[in-house]
Amino acid sequence: MAGHVDALYIFLLIVTGMMTLLIFVCLIYFAARYRHRPGVRAEQLEGSTPLEITWSAIPFVIFMVIFAWGATVYFKERTPPDDAAEVYVVAKQWMWKVEHAEGQREINELHVPVGRDVKLIMTSQDVIHSFYIPAFRIKQDVLPGRYTVEWFRATKPGVYHLFCAEYCGTQHSGMVGDIVVQEPAQYEAWMNGGSTGPLSVTGEKIFAELGCSTCHRTDTQGRGPNLQGVFGKPVQLEDGRTVTADENYVRECILDPGAKRVKGFQPIMPTFQGLVSEEQVNALVAYIKSISAAKPGHADEKSKTSASTAAPQIREEVQQNALPNAQSNGSQVQ
Repeated sequence: MAGHVDALYIFLLIVTGMMTLLIFVCLIYFAARYRHRPGVRAEQLEGSTPLEITWSAIPFVIFMVIFAWGATVYFKERTPPDDAAEVYVVAKQWMWKVEHAEGQREINELHVPVGRDVKLIMTSQDVIHSFYIPAFRIKQDVLPGRYTVEWFRATKPGVYHLFCAEYCGTQHSGMVGDIVVQEPAQYEAWMNGGSTGPLSVTGEKIFAELGCSTCHRTDTQGRGPNLQGVFGKPVQLEDGRTVTADENYVRECILDPGAKRVKGFQPIMPTFQGLVSEEQVNALVAYIKSISAAKPGHADEKSKTSASTAAPQIREEVQQNALPNAQSNGSQVQ
């Protein structure tokens, strides 16, 4: 996107520079042409309709060009490609915590391959931050309580600066990092250096640990809606609204299940606000997305396996009061 942003910015500089020059030329010319002369009476000049149309039409055309060009750049910059690699980012005073879909975790660094589209799904653990990569010409506020998204495709290997561009506290200036762009072979070697397993698998284990599978079943006996294939699809709510099941919707249903209740289901799901970390919410969202993309039989088999083999390390991460609460009331992502 850097080339598109730079071209638009240069165009704006040229237009504003030419208009500034034109204004000062006219100012000097009129000051000289219509200056006071001894013995010469001033004459009243009537308005000129063609002149007024001209100085209204030309700026209008210029502004519409700027609007159309800027809108095109904006929508390209805000619309990630469907096949982009997903990376979850959690901002915290004063660091960037990054987790790849494959499970690799980083702090204040983001490794990406050259030539691949990368989609960042970002949230804040505390205050408003802003994920800013000057070399890529992209910047996006990172907000607590919801996801924001930005994407890029690095075209040249190297190490690029990452900044927080929103004042977030006393150590704001130290909230920096690096975007490490590598050749595909180097990136694969880095990826094979070890991970905790795919993020969706971690989410699957958390899903089982919290007892979510007891209500969110794939048959008609579940007290909560079937989550298989729901991501990215329209969902009809109890209040008559229809919303799209995107990342923010799934996140809100985990933390505030009563806000958007699915039609036909009772409000029995407990909230997990404060009981799961931002990283665990990210993992749950990744899992819901994975079972939406998986084949039905494969998803059923994975869910059964997960429910019987929940990982001990996930059990330790979930706060002790989450499990009894979730299992006693039933888990229902609406």
